[in-house]
Amino acid sequence: RLIPITKIPGMISFGAGAPNPDLFPFEGINISLKSGETLQIDSKVLGEALTYGPSDGLPQLNNWLKELQKIQHSPPRNFAVTIGTGSQDLVTKAFQMLINDGDNILFESPGYVGVIAYLRHLPCNLVDVDLDSHGIVPAKLRAQLESWPADKRKPKVLYTVPVGGNPTGVSQTLERKREIYEIAREHSLLILEDDPYYYLQYGEKIPSYFSMDVDGRVLRFDSMSKILSSGLRVGWATGPEELVNCMNLITMTSNLQPSSVAQAITYTLVESWGHQGFYEHTCKVAAFYKERCEMFCRLARKHLTGLAEWAEPDAGMFLWFELKGIKDASDLILTKAVEKKVLLVPGIDFYCNPAESGPSPFVRASFSNVTEENMDLGLERLASLVRDHVSA
Repeated sequence: RLIPITKIPGMISFGAGAPNPDLFPFEGINISLKSGETLQIDSKVLGEALTYGPSDGLPQLNNWLKELQKIQHSPPRNFAVTIGTGSQDLVTKAFQMLINDGDNILFESPGYVGVIAYLRHLPCNLVDVDLDSHGIVPAKLRAQLESWPADKRKPKVLYTVPVGGNPTGVSQTLERKREIYEIAREHSLLILEDDPYYYLQYGEKIPSYFSMDVDGRVLRFDSMSKILSSGLRVGWATGPEELVNCMNLITMTSNLQPSSVAQAITYTLVESWGHQGFYEHTCKVAAFYKERCEMFCRLARKHLTGLAEWAEPDAGMFLWFELKGIKDASDLILTKAVEKKVLLVPGIDFYCNPAESGPSPFVRASFSNVTEENMDLGLERLASLVRDHVSA
């Protein structure tokens, strides 16, 4: 709370225990882009970035992101933004803020393993929410909540990756999102909309939960990892001011703030592009992954037809295979596939409650960083392994 006070004109500060910036050895930071352009971080921005700053992020970037959310989502109510060390930093802080001992959390199954691993160490219960080729099934979710045992604590949080889900690659339709939002209203649920693949949609963008949130029951998470750089570790959360302020308190008492230098680099780049230029860049990124996906699916049809089934994704960077004639893919993938030098992830890793869900015939494949030649070779090896396993 002291930092804003130190900015008041004429203020003589004996309060903040900040080091003297005159001793910092940095004079400037230049950013060389692949386009050939060189950007220099503004001296005022760099000066703020090199010292302690607000827990909700570098003000210039925070304001830029607020405007981006207005342009992209046209939210129907006021909101606040906070910046984190990647979106997963903010997702975990949101759960830290919301969870009490014994809470039941509605969680897509299969779902994102990074958050599953975090929640397993908290005093809560993960409740499987069934998916199909279009994500969460509203009828099943409603039935699950309407039949909830009276003697058990009812869930208050639904966690979802609604676009290009990890691991399944599926995206929820607009109709489903509207129905799920209404279910959330009926049952007093808060929706945690973890949407790192929003800008990786191959076609027209499906409106977000945040865009339809009239009640303040959506906390949205975005990331620069898939569109600028995963190493920058810049993500942001958007939602009701009361919730965002609580997350800022957690940041303040843990890592104090996300890296302001990483934010300054990000701000300098996106400010040079403007919001339209940023959007055009994301369209190029989405087009790249669409091409990769089409290539991978074509080669999957070549090698795995009759051996596996899958739904072709319309966003993201993952394909979710069901291996036919195989009850449990774990040994095949973790042992035999590795011996043949092809790496995938067994489906069992993505289930909230693997002991209850049982063995899984599914595997996740990522096509983001693989050449066409290696896609062809890797899928050929996988096909050979499946054939050998089924015929054994």
